[in-house]
Amino acid sequence: MASVDILVVAGEASGDVLGGDLLRVLHARRPALGAFGMGGPHLKQAGLQCLFEASEISVVGITEVLPRLPRIWRVFRALLKAAAERRPALAVLVDAPDFNLRLARKLRRLGIPVVFYVSPTVWAWRRGRVKHIARDVERMLCILPFEEAFYRPYGVKAVYVGSPVAARLPAPDEPATFRRALGLDMSRPTLAVLPGSRAGELRRCLLPLVQSAALVAKDHPGLQVVVPLAPGVDGAQVAATFRAHGLEPVLVEGRAAEVVGASRMALVTSGTAALEAGLMLRPLVVVYRVSALSALLARLLVRVAFVSLINLLAGRKVIPELLQRALTPANVLAEVRRVWDEGPERTAMLEGLRAVRDLLGHSDASERAADQVLEVLDGHAGLPRGARVVRGAASR
Repeated sequence: MASVDILVVAGEASGDVLGGDLLRVLHARRPALGAFGMGGPHLKQAGLQCLFEASEISVVGITEVLPRLPRIWRVFRALLKAAAERRPALAVLVDAPDFNLRLARKLRRLGIPVVFYVSPTVWAWRRGRVKHIARDVERMLCILPFEEAFYRPYGVKAVYVGSPVAARLPAPDEPATFRRALGLDMSRPTLAVLPGSRAGELRRCLLPLVQSAALVAKDHPGLQVVVPLAPGVDGAQVAATFRAHGLEPVLVEGRAAEVVGASRMALVTSGTAALEAGLMLRPLVVVYRVSALSALLARLLVRVAFVSLINLLAGRKVIPELLQRALTPANVLAEVRRVWDEGPERTAMLEGLRAVRDLLGHSDASERAADQVLEVLDGHAGLPRGARVVRGAASR
């Protein structure tokens, strides 16, 4: 079989994991398939020829991105130049919508079909981007159940492939099971702290999380604090921040789901990690903080009532969200005390988390995503260079 190249672009840690899982499935089905682009360790292990690191464009917040724009723009132009020279048969763009939707527009002009994996939150804000998606993206792969129906009126070919987060998680089990697997102390009360993966998240969220954990430790002498480290996070810096507040954390490379499973509850920065933590059926508190200007703009533009995917999927408040000024150690401690011990509030939260887990199901999202990628790829096989398939017909 002749070699075929595809372009894969992921712009943050979660996208790197999703892209890596997808690329492994694609290579298993089409061993001759080559891939180049941007990613992190997971995509590299899956066989990506990595031209740029995903971390180079991983920025959260509107004002936070401004100092990084020159470098982001250079990466964008270099990826586009590589695509123009190598002419991949297909592009798979994973998350990072501000970067990847612009790239999709340029790739369409080059006649390169685009599959977008993980829908932007157009149902929450910047709904005007839907018309650009309809024009530039041939297939939208959704990981939230309601997104497929959202796109239908706009003429976007969107497919719910299932939750890759739910698919890759270990089955919920007793804390002792995970503590043994991680080599943790079996007798100490245990708290998971997930401070995020981006520099901005760590800068704004790590310290209040550490201060919160120190307060929890006063309630629970001998508290074992376990911190899963995302790729690229400086463990020495994280440990030093905890030690400055009288805590000696147990640092674990990755394995966030197991860390949460080993714990009584978790403190988690908002994002994919919060969904993952909730699906392990442990009570959690979600926190987040961005710059004041970014927060103001979000309040003006965002149309949804919640930040966390758990609450969005449930359609109600299942877990507490402490954002911006509400993120204080005292507030975190109050939420921890509410659900640490057995009682009606802990039971209600766990029931809500189980309902969300049932909603997402347990299908293998990577396999279903690969089905869609290969369908688009095969649909373009044999077409003239620069042609696109539109509503089943080839057009220029």
